[in-house]
Amino acid sequence: MSRFPYIPHTESEINKMLEFIGVKNIGELFNDVPHVFDFELKLPDSTDEFSVMRELKTLAHENLNLNEVAVFRGAGIYYHYIPSVINALASRGEFLTAYTPYQPEVSQGTLQALFEFQTMISELTGLEVANSSMYDGATAVAEAALMAVRVNGRNKILIARSLHPEYRVVTKTYCHSQNIIVEEIEYSKDKGQVEPEHLKNRLDDDVSAVIIGYPNYFGIVEDLQKIKALLDEKTLLVVVANPIALSIFEAPGILGADIVVGEGQPLGNHPSLGGPGLGFFATREKYVRKMPGRIIGEAKDVDGKTGYVMVLQTREQHIRRKKATSNICSNHAHNAVIAAIYMSLMGKEGLKEVALRSYDKAHYLFSQLSNMEGVKPLFSGPFFHEFVVSVEGLTVGELNNELLKHKILGPMELEKDFPELGNSALFCTTEAVRNEDIEFLLGRLEEII
Repeated sequence: MSRFPYIPHTESEINKMLEFIGVKNIGELFNDVPHVFDFELKLPDSTDEFSVMRELKTLAHENLNLNEVAVFRGAGIYYHYIPSVINALASRGEFLTAYTPYQPEVSQGTLQALFEFQTMISELTGLEVANSSMYDGATAVAEAALMAVRVNGRNKILIARSLHPEYRVVTKTYCHSQNIIVEEIEYSKDKGQVEPEHLKNRLDDDVSAVIIGYPNYFGIVEDLQKIKALLDEKTLLVVVANPIALSIFEAPGILGADIVVGEGQPLGNHPSLGGPGLGFFATREKYVRKMPGRIIGEAKDVDGKTGYVMVLQTREQHIRRKKATSNICSNHAHNAVIAAIYMSLMGKEGLKEVALRSYDKAHYLFSQLSNMEGVKPLFSGPFFHEFVVSVEGLTVGELNNELLKHKILGPMELEKDFPELGNSALFCTTEAVRNEDIEFLLGRLEEII
């Protein structure tokens, strides 16, 4: 009898299957999984519920509560102020479901909220079509790379090294099994932008798409028009954008982008241990049938009343498997609903105010740090609300440990992902950073460095 009666195969049957495919044990099937995850969980013995709750609360208190510190770190996940009404509305029963609401019978309220999300993403990106969200920003970038290959049949992707390092890794992982070549293009060591001449030398007839950040990981704003002008008619320009920045920047679609993707977390979603987030995805109408995800449309019923329906979803469960554009299954649709509520309540002027305050505070902090001994700006390119400086006298890790003692969440340490930048730090401000927080930070930096 099987050791686990709910597993239909006996040990003997499992061994026969392993022998048939030529492996010694089940562990060999997972050889591609990095060994960093090869460890045993040291779970404590079971105990009563109130003891478990006390232990869990003790562990939870070791997490950093962003409401109790001054936050100067971004790098893909941003601490913006979220009006209380947003969570109140998003928590209504009409929007909550026990399962991902991707089926056609999903409620009209959710469909309308996702329709509005698509509409506002289209306006921000300057493109005709947006889907009703992806899993997160990283997978949206990877799906954009796959879509570009579907559009023009070429099999090489050029991705900016100045893009978020995790986005680059996820994209390479997606493309690896599809035999799509992914190559990185370097950034200018002076400006922090993609070097046009370097990009020009890497372009050939195999290049399907060029993927650029807007702003990039260093906070630098790329010249999209100049980059687009280098590409031939078939090569797609994929732009990875910060949605808050798009409220004051020219829309990438206007500047020549064919696909615009990004992380939607800054739109009303709390930063929480790096997630959950949501990806947004927009493109030109002529590519709509190559786009992953699903699209909600507005329609009329037989009585002429407005209704909302899923008009396109090209996942493998709904059409012939090999015809699917994506196998996207999990989705953070409720986070997209939150984003729709946030954008609706903030409006165009509110989003601009958030962006401008974030911009102004970052540029003030940059000007003050530029004059501080032991701190040196690394790039001269225009930036939005993040910038890179090098630090002397101590490592960025040591600096952050000291800042944390004063309840300051310091900058992102870059040396791990960008060893060529040495002991450098990525500072960030948003509208949620108070002026007195900036002055307090400057005072502590004067003492520490």
